[in-house]
Amino acid sequence: MTTKLTPYEYAIIQAVPRIERGELINVGVLLYSQRHDFLSARTHLAESRLRALDPAADVAGIRTALEAWERTCTGGGASEQMRLGERFRWLVAPRSTILRAGPVHMGLTADPSTELDRLVSLLVR
Repeated sequence: MTTKLTPYEYAIIQAVPRIERGELINVGVLLYSQRHDFLSARTHLAESRLRALDPAADVAGIRTALEAWERTCTGGGASEQMRLGERFRWLVAPRSTILRAGPVHMGLTADPSTELDRLVSLLVR
């Protein structure tokens, strides 16, 4: 039996604690699959790595912002009336804030949730 692979898009969520320095750490992955009707963000904030870039970083504020990204994926707040693809595009739009999405990449998967876990392990943890 062959497993049917379908396309997905993903972006790494990056924390940039001091935008003027341009240094960043990967803090999560955002994955969207139109065919699977799937949009989710999985995050992991390594506080020691963040503090290495900025000892005064607002860790609690960054955690709150990451939770907001996760809520946006599930339709919380202002994203309630948006379709999944619209939410994904909103989250990956360029911004100059402490959290941003890196470039969008493509892949193939039969199980977006398992693929998201794999990407977080590979690219963030």
